[in-house]
Amino acid sequence: MGLGNPVWREGRQPHQALGALVCWLLPSLLLLTWLPTSLAHHDPPLWGTPHSHGAPRCYSAEELPLGQPPPHLLARAAKWEQALPVALVSSLEAAGHRRQPEGRPAEPQCPVLRPEEVLEADTHQRSISPWRYRVDTDEDRYPQKLAFAECLCRGCIDARTGRETAALNSVRLRQSLLVLRRRPCSRAGAPTPGAFAFHAEFIRVPVGCTCVLPRSAR
Repeated sequence: MGLGNPVWREGRQPHQALGALVCWLLPSLLLLTWLPTSLAHHDPPLWGTPHSHGAPRCYSAEELPLGQPPPHLLARAAKWEQALPVALVSSLEAAGHRRQPEGRPAEPQCPVLRPEEVLEADTHQRSISPWRYRVDTDEDRYPQKLAFAECLCRGCIDARTGRETAALNSVRLRQSLLVLRRRPCSRAGAPTPGAFAFHAEFIRVPVGCTCVLPRSAR
């Protein structure tokens, strides 16, 4: 039996054709009725509020003490605590306070790699492209503090001599991280000093270093 529009099958009487047409169109009509109702019950956009239709809400300084994001954004945002750039901050700050007083951090220096001295060290200290972490602070970003990797060498360390060689270059490895950015806004159409909204954005965070061939021979 061939398939086709039930109205034009041979041998059908007019009333039979009309009944077949109704049966054929009924599922489509029900779908069109259900779809708008279903969409209307969907959750609000990730960074908006239930009445904002996706537009970031404008908050006053009094509503959010210390400039912290509103709780409903934090509850639905990424789990920053599990991200390496966030998880390292507390240990870096603790180590920094133990080693040296407040001040400008020392310039990175390419170390001499002695295998017998770094057997129990972390990966970033045993690498032939070693790096260190520093805490990057941005008051208009959440999380405000992130651990950024800095390469200690322009070249890479020769595994035989333990010293830097220019035969290879050190480059940073970056990871995309979702953050909230605080920006000034207006309430009720009028500029409001101290009012701000939060916008989601991805940033590229350096998380380590690796060795690569130079782009051109020297």
